[in-house]
Amino acid sequence: MRNLFAYPSQVITVNTNGKNYKRGTEMSYIEALTDVSIITEDGIVKEFIKNSEVNSQKFDEVIDCTNKIILPGLVECHTHTVFAGNRSNEFRQKISGTSYEEIAKQGGGINATVQAVRNSSFEELLQISKPRIDYFIAQGITTLEIKSGYGLSYYDEIKLLQVIKRLNEIYPIDIIPTFLGAHTFPPEYKNDHSEYISVVINEIIPYIAQNNLAVFCDAFCEETAFSAKEVEKIFDEAKKHGLKLKLHTDQFNRIGGVETALKMNAVSVDHLEVADINIVERLSNSETTAVLLPGVSFFLNYGYAPARDLIDNNAVVALATDYNPGSSNIADLNLIMSLAAIKMKMKVEETISAVTINAANALSLSDKIGSIEPGKNADFSVFDTSDYSDLVYNVAKNLNVMTIKNGKLIFRRN
Repeated sequence: MRNLFAYPSQVITVNTNGKNYKRGTEMSYIEALTDVSIITEDGIVKEFIKNSEVNSQKFDEVIDCTNKIILPGLVECHTHTVFAGNRSNEFRQKISGTSYEEIAKQGGGINATVQAVRNSSFEELLQISKPRIDYFIAQGITTLEIKSGYGLSYYDEIKLLQVIKRLNEIYPIDIIPTFLGAHTFPPEYKNDHSEYISVVINEIIPYIAQNNLAVFCDAFCEETAFSAKEVEKIFDEAKKHGLKLKLHTDQFNRIGGVETALKMNAVSVDHLEVADINIVERLSNSETTAVLLPGVSFFLNYGYAPARDLIDNNAVVALATDYNPGSSNIADLNLIMSLAAIKMKMKVEETISAVTINAANALSLSDKIGSIEPGKNADFSVFDTSDYSDLVYNVAKNLNVMTIKNGKLIFRRN
């Protein structure tokens, strides 16, 4: 199939000249092309063509993008989309002054969702998750990471990953599965951490690897969750089984998580709300992507990650929603971009780089997606505006009108 995406006001390529990520000042360069259309062949970006030359060629399909801008398909690189239950009662506690950590110590937090997931069947979890996936697609998201981590048992972690696998089979976007069995310690192992770690290492990880149920292994390195030494033990086993690594760390406490992640060549370190200048310097020029989650800071009403320092020190920075029922009940990537600009002082162009090429880099997929360059997948998001600044200026307003995956129109807003 030879298709034409015709007459957009701008094509924001986020061009990398083959580098496939942007660090530091590079994040401000996103290349806005005008007076060009895009030719795709069999789901791959073929070339750009001047609008004056369009009528001289033939195409199987022409998609009219007049008065609109085309961006690379957005990449959502950190979510907990598959969950059951409702934690609005905890939200009431939070706005009354109870901290996230205090709620967790009282038996709420992650373990509250764990109980709801354990009480839900495969089919129930599947049906609960479908509208959430639809919502992401309607925003222009063409690649979506989803973590397990709300089962915290052999059976329930596998169940979650099987739901994620089924969602990937159902939907035209790419859904990337991450195993987060080391999210927190389940109630039955509250006083026997080593035994739960043994279950993760000796039972769950081998099964996941054997059945190709996850690409990444993640963990939560915090005082209320896993220590740096415990994370390293789990990550050692995950690497032996071919899983790539991610890490939740420095959200509330600095206990050596970033150092462990860098030592073990993690693809990303996520959160970093309490990262100090020493952490910033460790991530300077690192190949590990810093995934920042301003929705958490907004939702929990606490400090934001040092985005400006990270970018100014030449780090690779991505953005994501961290969509989950407890600390960031936000599934709107547009809002995240606006929060990053307003609260973390990121430039509009930097936020675009952070939800496209650098988010793709945080999933080890930036050689295929995240920018509009010949040879890459034809994943586009098409926005009803003639100026890309509107994506950040229009806070929490979804301007996406078409979502394109591998050259095919998979969503059009009526």
